Amino acid sequence: MEILLIGLGMFIAGFIDSIAGGGGLISTPTLLLVGLPPHLALGTNKLAASAGTMVSSHEFFKSNKLNFKLLKLMIPFAFVGAVIGVTALQFITPDILEMIIPFMIFGVAIYTVVSKKVGMTNSFNGFTPKNKFLGKVLTSILGFYDGFFGPGTGTFFMFGLVKIFKFDFTVATANTKVLNLTTGIAALLTFLYNGQVDLRYGLISTVFMILGSKLGSKMAVKNGAKFIKPIFIVMSLVMASKMVYGMVI
Repeated sequence: MEILLIGLGMFIAGFIDSIAGGGGLISTPTLLLVGLPPHLALGTNKLAASAGTMVSSHEFFKSNKLNFKLLKLMIPFAFVGAVIGVTALQFITPDILEMIIPFMIFGVAIYTVVSKKVGMTNSFNGFTPKNKFLGKVLTSILGFYDGFFGPGTGTFFMFGLVKIFKFDFTVATANTKVLNLTTGIAALLTFLYNGQVDLRYGLISTVFMILGSKLGSKMAVKNGAKFIKPIFIVMSLVMASKMVYGMVI
């Protein structure tokens, strides 16, 4: 029963996360449900999520959706930001972020609904000093945020890439996966160092997360922005609602 529960939860989480982010809303509670304590659930989930994101990145790579010049520019900032974020977490509690972030995610979702054309066409016209600077700032902040707190990182990455570089949602999702993989590996290494990964549950989770991620990313590549955008909006609203509910309860 545990394997069936983990398999179903991780497959769905991988499928959703590869398209629009937010898979952690399903995968982490699944691991808690089978009895893992919170610190082990987070570390174990990071192992499976990193593997799923790697598979998604490969699918987008095969479809030529990755911008390697962009990734070369931003990956170092993502990794360093995540390491600093994980380190800061040892000394500072993320209480303020828990109150602010849900409303920021709500704002992103509402803006995306109201702005019907945003993310629907790829209007990227090359790099400029302005978008390169903003990209570095975005990646540094979100790298730090992912190491320090985490929920909604993919949402903010996707929205940021759409707004700064004028990508459509398909290209933004593709490059977000690689940036998320970078911050995820930085956090995973820290969890492993601290002995906070259950390898037995982690390996089972990884298999099903990979299967879900592979299917989801294939569908995202095939169907494009018109498929990704509504799922992005729904997952943003669900994520923000769950975080607000957690604060109230």
